[in-house]
Amino acid sequence: MEQGRGSEKKKVMVAIDDSESSHYTLEWFLDKLRDSIADSDVIIFTAQPNSDLGYLYASTFGTAPADLVASIQENKKKIALILLDKAKDICARHGVDVEIMTEIGDPKEAICEAVEKLNVQLLVLGSHDRGPVQRAFLGSVSNYCVHNAKCPVLVVKKPAV
Repeated sequence: MEQGRGSEKKKVMVAIDDSESSHYTLEWFLDKLRDSIADSDVIIFTAQPNSDLGYLYASTFGTAPADLVASIQENKKKIALILLDKAKDICARHGVDVEIMTEIGDPKEAICEAVEKLNVQLLVLGSHDRGPVQRAFLGSVSNYCVHNAKCPVLVVKKPAV
């Protein structure tokens, strides 16, 4: 990547989750783009989706114990940090030093917000390759990011087996 604005390094963000396609994307990125990112800051990002805690409220007659909600959120954060630590270890094995980051929120919105907040120049993410019905109900994080991220987006698709 070409250096810009003085000595400021380019920022590349790889958005991951706990899926097989995400793991493939990270490995592909490290294998295929390692030379291109040599002088860049690399950020590995994951989003902790907001939980629909409605079932807790309904099951406790309108009030969920605050400590239960806090415990669920803390466990989600621990899971996200474990995922990021694994990704950081994979990057270290490839000789790439990275920063890790997690945010709470809808993944597609959290990714785009992080891109803008961190002034990322390239976003890399995987495609779950869902069919049209699943995409209609679940949405597509990659499609949302392609259309809404404030930087170029590289979507890595895992080859069919």
